[in-house]
Amino acid sequence: MPNRFKFTFGNSRLSRLVLGLNLLGLLVLVVGALALNEFRQGLVENRKESLTAQADTMAEIIAVVATVGDPQPYLEASSAHLALSRFIPKGQRARLFNGEGELLSDSYVVSESVDVRPLPPARDRGEAAPDRSAQTASLEKAQAALSDEVKLALGGTQVTSVRLNESGKKVVSVSIPIRRVKMVLGVLTLEAGDVDAIVAAQRMAMMPFILVAVGVSLFSAMLINWWVSRPIQRLSAAADSVRMEKIRAISLPDLEDRKDEIGTLARSLESMTDTLSKRMDAIDRFAADVSHEIKNPLTSIRSALETLNLVKDDSAKTRLMNVINQDVHRLDRLITDISNASRLDAELSRDTPKPVDIGALMEDIVSLYAPSDETSVKVTFNRSITPSSSRVIGREGPLGQVFRNLIDNARSFSPESGTVHIQLGHSDRDQALPLQITIDDNGPGIPEENLETIFERFYTSRPKGTSFGRNSGLGLSISRQIIEAHHGRIWAENRKDEHGNLIGARFTVALPNTYGAL
Repeated sequence: MPNRFKFTFGNSRLSRLVLGLNLLGLLVLVVGALALNEFRQGLVENRKESLTAQADTMAEIIAVVATVGDPQPYLEASSAHLALSRFIPKGQRARLFNGEGELLSDSYVVSESVDVRPLPPARDRGEAAPDRSAQTASLEKAQAALSDEVKLALGGTQVTSVRLNESGKKVVSVSIPIRRVKMVLGVLTLEAGDVDAIVAAQRMAMMPFILVAVGVSLFSAMLINWWVSRPIQRLSAAADSVRMEKIRAISLPDLEDRKDEIGTLARSLESMTDTLSKRMDAIDRFAADVSHEIKNPLTSIRSALETLNLVKDDSAKTRLMNVINQDVHRLDRLITDISNASRLDAELSRDTPKPVDIGALMEDIVSLYAPSDETSVKVTFNRSITPSSSRVIGREGPLGQVFRNLIDNARSFSPESGTVHIQLGHSDRDQALPLQITIDDNGPGIPEENLETIFERFYTSRPKGTSFGRNSGLGLSISRQIIEAHHGRIWAENRKDEHGNLIGARFTVALPNTYGAL
């Protein structure tokens, strides 16, 4: 398969565009999530640090003003109440526990603040009472978490955490042991219930990133629609117009100028439809040429048959029958060559190219041209290159048909006792087509103005004295078509001696001998 059909992601502009736009939207979300996660953690950590600083200060104050007893000190409840009521900031809750973990004071009780919560909606008459088990379980879980935190602090460890309080809200909690010298007299627990506000602020801060990501996705979708979907729809509509409106070719210049896959597709479709159009024109011309060529022998046969009934002389009748036989043979040759020419494209597309040794193929063909009674024209073959350097990727059958056509053509133009010489070698004339096969004859040569014309269909200009009707004029045309399908060239030229005298014609076939794909 040709390399141009191999998909390469890195060389695809549309693939890079789609991937880049999708990654851009994803990158915005990832960067936003990472940045806001760091932002949230920073806020929580800052809150913990500030609460710890406040709790340390308050613990020192309580240790001074609320500690009584000597030599066995303890926390005095009334003094602790007074300290909590005066020093607790608004929006925070402080609780004081004694050395046994019992609650001595709660800032919600000693302060004037009131915990305001909305009442649940009124129940309709007959409606069952709500199940309180979940609320009870949540309350017990919050109290157990607080108890565990207090126990750790009574052991002399400073504890910071984020947990749920009795209302089910997240709070930042700091528990500080209250010391007198080295003795732990109690624990001060300070809570801030603004964690939900921090999370809400984080979510709000996430919105710009989400909106940008959504915008990028919408923009990429619109861009893909504009840059990919609509051009493909236009190409589809143009292809439908070729089918429905009998237009010969697709032409969308604005798409063909693009340097991505859409431009490649547009150029390929235009080239394909243009090739099909040229093929249709060629078929029309071929049909007209075939009609013209067949009418000539048919007209000759009809004229001979009409005259045959009027002629009484036997010799004249014999000449007329010979004319009819020649025209019948000519028709047979025409129909055979026309059939071969019409099937050529299908055969070339159906056969799979394989390695072909041109030298061995030429030797097999030349061996078929042994001298016979019909002609004394000899065919010689000379190979000047090794078999390994004469291999091509092609189709052996059509290539053999080319060389047989050229040899037959050279023999038909060569005089009696002439020689058709075939040479296989390398040429530096064209680096892309180094393998060169020449076929020389000793005939009258080719008029200079007809060196290209002879490759046209039904060109049958013959030298004087050549048998009429033995050639259809399609052989050289078919040969050029086959060689061009193999990415080669075929041309004709005249041979001259050192004095400039014409000594015959030469047909040259140049082929690539590398293993390229056809």
